[in-house]
Amino acid sequence: MEILSKEQIVMELIVNSGDARSKAMGAIKIAKKGDLQAARAKIKEANEALNKAHNIQTSLIQGEAAGEEFQINLLMIHAQDHLMNAITIRDLAQEVLDIYEEVRK
Repeated sequence: MEILSKEQIVMELIVNSGDARSKAMGAIKIAKKGDLQAARAKIKEANEALNKAHNIQTSLIQGEAAGEEFQINLLMIHAQDHLMNAITIRDLAQEVLDIYEEVRK
């Protein structure tokens, strides 16, 4: 099993967060075209990417709580920004999909 450096782990956090954000935005675009079922599937994909990112974040927090040294740097701040942005966009996308669904009824 490959052991990743802290920088690689943080990059995984960024990649998964960015993927989640892109999928959530994609869900809105799909819903706008009227395919709510496909949009909901895209939200599910966004949630899966967010779960990966959240698990990475949790492991970093647990490591620090266990006494592992972790230096906060610009890359880590950038990763946290990506994660929080992805969560916000996903939450908003879910609300937009709900609105589209209600309007179509």
